[in-house]
Amino acid sequence: MSLILNLIWLVFGGFWLFLGYAFFGFLALLLVVTAPAGFACWRIAGYVLWPFGRVVVRNPDAGVGSALMNVVWFFVAGFWISLEHVITAFFQAVTIIGIPLAVANLKLIPVTCFPFGKAAVPSAWARAHNVVPLGEFSL
Repeated sequence: MSLILNLIWLVFGGFWLFLGYAFFGFLALLLVVTAPAGFACWRIAGYVLWPFGRVVVRNPDAGVGSALMNVVWFFVAGFWISLEHVITAFFQAVTIIGIPLAVANLKLIPVTCFPFGKAAVPSAWARAHNVVPLGEFSL
């Protein structure tokens, strides 16, 4: 089922979101200070390209550095990419088949705004290790 959902997601918004993440990831790599934000952007781009069947979990090793980078990230790219999610969700919600995708798209906004200290892992791995997801990306 997740294969079908991922293919529908890819066609109806996932690819364009991926391009937005890749663009902001490239921009973030232009400065040394924002380079970690660029790498985080590309990590999230992979999640946004193929999200179903994976969950976002909190990284237990995250500390003050992650919190500080989340602030930098929010101003460099997080706010702008979250707007991209809202716009994409609006256009997905126009069709009946797109409404669940729009809801799932809006669930990505917290991860988009504050990605540091989080990781995307397969759902089966999270269940096997009794890790509580921050929000399962499923319908």
